[in-house]
Amino acid sequence: MQPIHKPIFGELPEGFADPVQPASFPEHKLRFRNDFWAGRIGLASLDDQQWLDRFACFTPFEQNLPQPLAIRYHGHQFRSYNPELGDGRGFLFAQFEDVQDGRILDLGTKGSGQTPYSRRGDGRLTLKGGVREILATEMLESLGVYTSKTFSVVETGEELERHDEPSPTRACVLTRLGHSHIRFGCFQRHAFEERYDRVEELMRYTIKHYMPSCEAKTTEDTAIKFLKRVTAETARLCAQWMAAGFVHGVLNTDNMNINGESFDYGPWRFLPTLDPDFVAAYFDHSGLYRYGNQPHACLWNLARLGETLAEFVEVPKLEAIINGFEQPLWAQVTMAYLERLGVAPKGGEEDHDLVRAVMDFLEQSRMPYQQFFFDWYGGAESTHRAAKSPEASYYDSAEFSVLRKKLRAYQAAEWVELEHDYFQNERPCDMLIEEVESIWAPIAVSDDWTLLNNKVNEIRQMGKALAHRPA
Repeated sequence: MQPIHKPIFGELPEGFADPVQPASFPEHKLRFRNDFWAGRIGLASLDDQQWLDRFACFTPFEQNLPQPLAIRYHGHQFRSYNPELGDGRGFLFAQFEDVQDGRILDLGTKGSGQTPYSRRGDGRLTLKGGVREILATEMLESLGVYTSKTFSVVETGEELERHDEPSPTRACVLTRLGHSHIRFGCFQRHAFEERYDRVEELMRYTIKHYMPSCEAKTTEDTAIKFLKRVTAETARLCAQWMAAGFVHGVLNTDNMNINGESFDYGPWRFLPTLDPDFVAAYFDHSGLYRYGNQPHACLWNLARLGETLAEFVEVPKLEAIINGFEQPLWAQVTMAYLERLGVAPKGGEEDHDLVRAVMDFLEQSRMPYQQFFFDWYGGAESTHRAAKSPEASYYDSAEFSVLRKKLRAYQAAEWVELEHDYFQNERPCDMLIEEVESIWAPIAVSDDWTLLNNKVNEIRQMGKALAHRPA
């Protein structure tokens, strides 16, 4: 195999990661491989045994990282600073270039064994956790959310004890494909240790490889442009979550990526109905990361990132950037909702009025969230189709009459293909917690993966219909 990309992480000096050894697993059962994204980084030709050699044994790729690296970071967890964090059950395994657009893409792991940051944990991942991450990433990708991709899941033959699952439970090692390994918490760690030389080094590394337009003549101007870029990318991601009806569940600073890429899926949920108070994590007793509070959580996290740059930029200038988060956020929310509706924007206040009306109707009516966007995808062109919806009674209300007029004023976007087989169904592809559990049950009981495989195919069909996956 020819090398695809010489890794860039080696440009950083010591102090940013620790070399680690992957765990040795008793069994290697390939449960999921993402052939489309394997092709995007030149690995489509791997047969299953070669795949297991790379993503169960973690044999290094030629001219790539010679040894896995556990990235150093800290972070705020539910607003409390934790200086004991770091890659505790994962590592950066390899880096490649996307053969289509040249982006640098990382292969990182979850459940690959203990590291210096495991904090008395076993460094493992439950198989159910791997299945849940497959479903989350596949669904989000098909809904147009910028997300990491589940690249590989291998069952390892181990039995794990967990307090939140019936135990012993099966184990797996997951490999995810992502556009950067740099978390907000990476900056926080080095600022906490007062190693501002490392903060600057990390910032310049990030700009060079992920946002070269942010390079400036002075460190201050570079830091300002960097923070503005991360703020804009975070606003876009948050807007995509909101339009998708997605609740991440654990928006700690170590779960935020400088590229505005969603990743690390634990207690995620999709909304049954639009409810600002909907909480994903059973342990989020205060509702800190509830659906409606996700914009504020992102803003709070950005403020913590900004604090790490205070050695280079006056605090009022940093605060001005952070305080500017809300305007681009709601502009991005408007665009994300219009995309969910499959309509061409008109521009200006009319678009904002439509989105506000949609959000108000969905919150007041409590109609199934995904059904609404399925029924009205294409705007005016879906009027008759919406009338045949199994949930059409929601559209007979007086509250909907004003919104109906607004929707009829919008034409389908150029990419919309209402003739696609997906739109001939009565109901949309959804991913509520009850279905997640029903997909897992036959795997747990009889090792039957049929429901999962069928669901992945259904999700990808939706993605093609919504123009978020190749046809």
